[in-house]
Amino acid sequence: MLARVTSAAVLGVDAYPVEIEVDISGGLPSFTVVGLPDTAVQESRERVRAAIKNAGFPFPASRIVVNLAPADIRKEGPAFDLPIALALLAAQGVVAQDRLSGVIISGELALEGSIRPLRGAITIGLFAAQDGYQRIIVPPENAAEAAVIGGVEVYAPRNLLEAVAFLQGRSELAPAEPRALEAASVAPDLQDVKGQAAAKRALEIAAAGLHNLLMSGPPGSGKTMLARRLPGLLPKLTRDEAIEVTRIHSAAGALQESGLIQAPPFRSPHHTVSDAGLIGGGNIPKPGEVSLAHRGVLFLDEFPEFSRRALEVLRQPLEDGVVTISRAKAALTFPARFMLVTGMNPCPCGYFGDTQKACSCGPSMIQRYKERISGPLLDRIDLRITVPRLPAEDLIRVPVSEPTAVVRERVLAARRRAIARQGVANAQLAGQALRQHARLSAASEGFMKLVVKQLALSGRGFDRLLRVARTIADLSGEEEISEAHLAEAVSYREVM
Repeated sequence: MLARVTSAAVLGVDAYPVEIEVDISGGLPSFTVVGLPDTAVQESRERVRAAIKNAGFPFPASRIVVNLAPADIRKEGPAFDLPIALALLAAQGVVAQDRLSGVIISGELALEGSIRPLRGAITIGLFAAQDGYQRIIVPPENAAEAAVIGGVEVYAPRNLLEAVAFLQGRSELAPAEPRALEAASVAPDLQDVKGQAAAKRALEIAAAGLHNLLMSGPPGSGKTMLARRLPGLLPKLTRDEAIEVTRIHSAAGALQESGLIQAPPFRSPHHTVSDAGLIGGGNIPKPGEVSLAHRGVLFLDEFPEFSRRALEVLRQPLEDGVVTISRAKAALTFPARFMLVTGMNPCPCGYFGDTQKACSCGPSMIQRYKERISGPLLDRIDLRITVPRLPAEDLIRVPVSEPTAVVRERVLAARRRAIARQGVANAQLAGQALRQHARLSAASEGFMKLVVKQLALSGRGFDRLLRVARTIADLSGEEEISEAHLAEAVSYREVM
């Protein structure tokens, strides 16, 4: 007796089909899984056996062979439990084989037969729609996530018994409806931050042009508060961007609810994060924090405290918007187009240059501390500002400042202006497009020559300064970059 069921597995942020073949033959009772299964797949034998028996179906006392094809790709995770169980029941005639054709099935089984959630459901839904499958069966917790793609019916039985009844035609299941995920909580308002008008202006420029930002200042000056308010200035994700972001979070198992992420993500890993946790990795690579921050903000507080190796690996995604991880078993590329926002102290004790508290660090200590951030990495950060300690007047009398909603309107207007002109945010302008859309007047060219000489700008530094000036001009509603725009851009390139 032979039966086949189609499932799907996630590799990176893409899915591929897995054909599950079950053969029941005479001989001593055994249950063998072949096709490069990992430990979790091997253990599915016990989960499937218990789930079938507890659901009230017969389990054959025969020789059972389960093959997972293609056999040259390693299969991992418990998501093959449900398709293996249904294939076993189909081989016994409990479920008709023709009812399983054109269906992708995926899900983990509990011992009593309930179906548990899986990773990468949206990726499986996208694969099913692109390959012409009519239906997919996934756990209830993943139904709304898999349904956001459209073009395929998504069914979500609660347990094995319900899945069998549906496939036998004895009961009906309503197709799942897609659902958008709103932000878990309202983004904190920029108005809550006392003072720091210069830092707020830098935040506005960074949001308008998707520029990287470094904030340096003593402890308690407001660097983290400012960073956490940046996502509130960014526009909502487009549908394509939302699908892209949701796929990454789902593949990494970081999706808290089933649905489509619409708000730009904000990731803030601790400085003790491992290299693999930050960049991604594993025997079969999985997304790291840089990919989970795709289309959003990656905030690295205590920037110099991160390992030098992890920081240097940031250079590729900052330039290319992708991170490539190569392992012996697989080499995968993950999207990683994020805004890098960093916070750091001016010295190990944090009070160098502070007018109210003395610094206890010697010059060599301060120099070594700053040298933890390499020149090439620092050159990739467009805006570098100092966030000073607030004076007593600003702490006691809270000056009225602009709320996030007002600043966001200016950011969105500048972003719309840039997209209409060149199709991408200013931080992504490069090559001929940068020369075309960030042209300088004769007076501005003379000013720029002086800046390049005084700051000893590299080619990359020159381009990044030009992009920031282009964003400042967009915020002013002006098409031409003036000397005032360039001068303000230069003021955000403090030597750290």
